[in-house]
Amino acid sequence: MKKCSNPDHPHCTCWVTPGESSCTAGHSQAASAPTSYDLLTAVRSARSGPQTPAATQAATQAAAEMVANYATAMRSSGARPQLHISGFDPRAAGGRQTLKMELRGMPQDCAPQLAIHLQSELIPNGASRQQFSRVLQGGWRPLFVEFSSRGKEHGQYQIRAEILSQATGQPTRKWECTFVILVPRLDATLTDIHRIFLSTHKNVRVMADDASIARVAAQGGASMDIDVTARNAGIAHLDLGAPQGKVDMGFTTIAWDEDLIEIDLPHAGESHPHPSTAASIVNAAPEGGAQRQIRLFALEDCVLGRHELVDPEADVLLTHFSENGQDTGGLTRRLSGRHAVIRRGKQGFEIEDVSRYGLLLDGVWPGKHKPVPLRQGMRIEMSASIKGIVVLTVSAVMPHGVILHRLDQGAPAECFYLLMPETHPGYPMPRFAAAPNAAALPLLMHHSGGFWHLDQLTGKETALAPSASLERLSRLPKHTRFASEPYPECWIIRTGGAGQHGTLPLHDMQTA
Repeated sequence: MKKCSNPDHPHCTCWVTPGESSCTAGHSQAASAPTSYDLLTAVRSARSGPQTPAATQAATQAAAEMVANYATAMRSSGARPQLHISGFDPRAAGGRQTLKMELRGMPQDCAPQLAIHLQSELIPNGASRQQFSRVLQGGWRPLFVEFSSRGKEHGQYQIRAEILSQATGQPTRKWECTFVILVPRLDATLTDIHRIFLSTHKNVRVMADDASIARVAAQGGASMDIDVTARNAGIAHLDLGAPQGKVDMGFTTIAWDEDLIEIDLPHAGESHPHPSTAASIVNAAPEGGAQRQIRLFALEDCVLGRHELVDPEADVLLTHFSENGQDTGGLTRRLSGRHAVIRRGKQGFEIEDVSRYGLLLDGVWPGKHKPVPLRQGMRIEMSASIKGIVVLTVSAVMPHGVILHRLDQGAPAECFYLLMPETHPGYPMPRFAAAPNAAALPLLMHHSGGFWHLDQLTGKETALAPSASLERLSRLPKHTRFASEPYPECWIIRTGGAGQHGTLPLHDMQTA
């Protein structure tokens, strides 16, 4: 059931039952497009009909014409892209929720896979990233998002959704929407929840109160969303005359549609001035426990391993630090070329042991090739047999990455940002737990091909490049510079500027 859609009478408030050619005021209505049920019926009849070549070709052509007519009607009617959300139950046992998300009305020329990025205080680690895939019939495979409201303060929580279309040879497109999830009080009744949330998503309301009787009779056809309430000895009678149709009735969960708003993205010529997936910020005069090198990585799978000057196998190159400084030999050789991998999994960022010598997480070996979720404060020891080679701690788990600090003698030398590529955390950024040394660091991110600084007070984004001035950026000292390589101190050795290959210790070159 919908309101009058006659363009000559935009202020008409009469309702139109599905299948009617005019509203009760006599205003003519445009012919409605075939429903998804009609489309599926046509496809099934084409498959189950006569199997002669001519009949099969005719049935297939008829189904194809119906699908084409449906797409044309959707475009001509100005159908908007929508995110359909279902399965929400405010009274779910234990607060555990599973939301089903479906795309509707998306443009036909978008990419065959769409990335969706969700941000909310309800979602584990503050964010979730998944992929919508197009099915053969032209629609989109639904996705499921799980979270728990247990221990959360009652009230309304925002969930922000960003959908990104990226394909070779096509312009990048982005849609956004923000919807609200209700976490009720423990003593809330179903009537309270109904008043706050459920009734706002119904387009037809029927109420019987104070011993009254309300009757609704509707002929099936298109989709109707009806809210029926009977209280105080009232009687509500609902008659859906759809003997040949399909009636879906739900009582425990809530479903609704959110309009997707397309965002104007910068043109290709306005992308990052210095694209890179690995870089560093060099502090010429660190003070107060600050690190000389802040190493930046934006990789889907970030490999931690042994430092090698020639053809390293890892992305994050680790060496042992003793009381005498950095030691590229000795105990460093007890690190594997590929020792561990940090990536983003279904439960957030996780670490996996892929080494010969093992690693300890809070003093326990997790087992080889067994991913373990990272948490703030976790202690990571490289090598399970020899203590103190490289000891790291997870100082922050952000929605778009993790920060690692060293707990050994190399603590003043370096720390690490492991960021998700092409991921914007949003502004204001969701809250996350961080140690004091990580909370004092700048907020960095990677999108549009390069690294950016995000001012937490103003939301201003500044592209990081070797030519950029970092003096006025928040939480960055004046005597810092951006280097286009994660290990700029190795440049002298690689180019032969320090005499023979490998003769100059790395810690002596950090001031070069």
